[in-house]
Amino acid sequence: METGSPDDTGTAGAAEAAAPREAAGRAGPEREAPVWTGLPPGLLRMRRLLLVVWLGLLTVAAGLLPALFLEPLWSALALLPLALLAWGWTVLERNWRSWRYAERADDLLISRGVLWREETVVPYGRMQLVEVTSGPVERHFGLASVQLHTAAAATDATIPGLDPAEAERLRDRLTELGEARSAGL
Repeated sequence: METGSPDDTGTAGAAEAAAPREAAGRAGPEREAPVWTGLPPGLLRMRRLLLVVWLGLLTVAAGLLPALFLEPLWSALALLPLALLAWGWTVLERNWRSWRYAERADDLLISRGVLWREETVVPYGRMQLVEVTSGPVERHFGLASVQLHTAAAATDATIPGLDPAEAERLRDRLTELGEARSAGL
């Protein structure tokens, strides 16, 4: 049984022969690298303020209540929420830096996660609804979120903390592209 061609001698010939096979085996045209857009710093400021408010209240409660009702030594429990505050401060920034999105020709990419990296790809033709939401705290900080709904119930396609103008622009663009792609189905 013959395993190679007569001119296929040595490793250089094998490498040259493998290159055209790899190129022919690729499915579809080569994709360009996506242009990623990060989240605005307002989201980080909002989350840090909420962290300081809630853990600040917990620190005060953990320091005052034991000092009033127990021995003053128990007020050292207030150091626990302070340590949690310091840890949360850095974790929030790492999480904020991990969120990004990219608009490509046929789909939207959403990437997030520090330890467990998640990348969601939402084809424009599969989008059913694009919502822009903004709660009271988000509105105070001038932020909005874009929520994408598809036929798949498991799709978690949310982009939090956008500038409201960017969120509306993204909603309009995604809706337009979704209508154009779904019309071709």
